Amino acid sequence: MNREAISVACLIEDTTIRIAAALDLPRRDARLDARVLTAHVLGTDAAWLIAHDTDLLSPQQLDAFRPLLARRLSGLPIAYLVGSREFFGRPFRVSSDVLIPRPDTERLVELALARIPPNQAYDVLDLGTGSGCIAITVALERPLARVTAVDRSPSALTVAQRNAECLDARVEFLTSDWFSALEGRRFDLIVGNPPYIAAADPHLAQGDVRFEPLCALAAGRDGLDDLRHLTAAACSHLKLGGTLLLEHGYDQAEAVRRLLQQNGIGAPQSWHDLSGILRVSGGKVSE
Repeated sequence: MNREAISVACLIEDTTIRIAAALDLPRRDARLDARVLTAHVLGTDAAWLIAHDTDLLSPQQLDAFRPLLARRLSGLPIAYLVGSREFFGRPFRVSSDVLIPRPDTERLVELALARIPPNQAYDVLDLGTGSGCIAITVALERPLARVTAVDRSPSALTVAQRNAECLDARVEFLTSDWFSALEGRRFDLIVGNPPYIAAADPHLAQGDVRFEPLCALAAGRDGLDDLRHLTAAACSHLKLGGTLLLEHGYDQAEAVRRLLQQNGIGAPQSWHDLSGILRVSGGKVSE
C-alpha cells in the first residue's frame, strides 16, 4: 500500500486480500475486517462506505490506517484494534483485559431474558462479567431486574463499569472470585460464561484467543474446573425455584448436565447456539 491516492473501495479490496492471506481467513471474514478498520479510521459507518466507495483517502487517513492494518496482519483481534464489539445490537467497549463478546453468548442472554418477568423485580447474578455484556444487556432489556455482576479482575470490572455508564445501565458491580463476596445473598437467576477450554487445547494458540486473557478461557485439564465449582456452589446462592444457566464448550453439554444434577439443580437441560451446537445448560432448584 503506497502513498498514491486510493479510493475507499480499493482500500477495502486490497486490505481484504492481505488479511485473508496473512491470517488464512475466508474472504467474507477478511472483508468484514477490512470494512471495520476502514470505517474506524474514517470515523464513519458501513452505510457511508457503500455510498462513498469512490472517495479518495487523504495521506493523513492512510497514515492512520497503516499501523492498524499491520497490527491486524500480526493477528491482533479486530475488536481490540477498534476498541469495541457489538453484542445484542449494542456497542461494548473492549480491551485486552476482557474476552471479546461473541454471538454465541447472545443465546445465553436470550434464555435468561425468557425467564425474567418483565413487570416485576427479579434478582439476577452474572458470574465473571468481563466486558459486562451479559449483565448490562439483561439490565437494559429488563429494567425492573436487580442485576449484580462479579469478576475477580479489577481491570475487567473497570471496562464493564464504563460500558454500563455509556449505555446507561443500572448494574451492581463487585470484585469477587465467583461467589466469594456474595455470602448470604441469593438470586432468582444466576448466569455465567466461565472459562471452559482445556489448558492444553491447541486452539488457545490460534486465532483471536491468542490475545485474550488466558484466565478467562482455560479451566484445568478438561476445561471443567470452573464449571464444577459453579455448579457445586450455586444452590447456596439460588432462591427456591431459582435457575442456573451456564455457557460451556461444544462437547461439554452432557458433562455439565451431570454436574448440575449431582449438585441439586433439577431437570437439567441444554440448548443450541446459532450454529446448532449445545452451548448452554441449566436447571432449577426445586421449590
